Amino acid sequence: MKTLVLIEHADGKVKSTSLEALCYAKGMGGEVTALALGTCDVKGLAEAGKYGATKVLHAADAKFDHPVIQACASAVTQAFIQEGCTNLILANSPLGSPVAAKVAVRVGAAFVSNVVEMPSTSGGFRIKRGIYTGKAFAWVEMKSEKKVITIRKNAAEIRESGEALAPTPFNPSVADADFNTKIISTEKAATAVSLPEANIVVSGGRGMKGPEHWKHLEELAATLGAATGCSKPVSDMGWRPHHEHVGQTGVKVAPQLYIAVGISGAIQHLAGVNSSKCIVVINKDPEAPFFKAADYGIVGDAFDVLPRLIQALKSSK
Repeated sequence: MKTLVLIEHADGKVKSTSLEALCYAKGMGGEVTALALGTCDVKGLAEAGKYGATKVLHAADAKFDHPVIQACASAVTQAFIQEGCTNLILANSPLGSPVAAKVAVRVGAAFVSNVVEMPSTSGGFRIKRGIYTGKAFAWVEMKSEKKVITIRKNAAEIRESGEALAPTPFNPSVADADFNTKIISTEKAATAVSLPEANIVVSGGRGMKGPEHWKHLEELAATLGAATGCSKPVSDMGWRPHHEHVGQTGVKVAPQLYIAVGISGAIQHLAGVNSSKCIVVINKDPEAPFFKAADYGIVGDAFDVLPRLIQALKSSK
């Protein structure tokens, strides 16, 4: 069995969600080939070998630096066929999901998205995926020999299992028509930690009473090495940028720890965070709906709780 994994990267560095995809593929057994498209740090890409890859392909053409879905799908399809793969694993991301769907059609593979854990291979190939914006799960049996899977964050544990590998040049033949879509500009978040990639997220809602009070959340996030997020009303009012909006119509996150401060817990917000491993809610309203979804809750004024929490965290370090 051979598995291809698409490596996503930002600023030349491999994303943690792609490292998870490598570990997921490794857990399935067989040979694992990693594929990176565009300019990427070669030394960092070689680290793919430590997480399960037995071969690393690198299409270094700068045309892939701003990934166009059609072009990426063509390159991935060629690598899939060239390497004689039967499986393709990608992160369940804005790039991975549409590329996966296109490749599945082209190679005649079964396709399952939003997978949350390793497959069950006793009596077939059954896989668990999140449905209804994470409110439920479905078991899907994949009967096709060729399989394309996109995995949700935290579906696999990142674990080193090998050694670094020198990347092998890969030169796919991609038609100019595949690059008909042009990305004019990319707006990056100002925070050091990417929200979709973050293991810890600190979010604020209208309970923060105004943008001038966000310094408390930013200090907490900096202390924890976390990304910052917010509820939809906060971004709508212009208190925070829209790329920090977490929820059903915003960014969906699945961190190890999600801290919600001054957020009531509307169902639209919960739909974007309910895949979090642990949820901590800080709210002065003991009847806030968010407490029903929380693993831990603190009933209290954020402006009293946050300074104490920050001080306690700094003291523990």
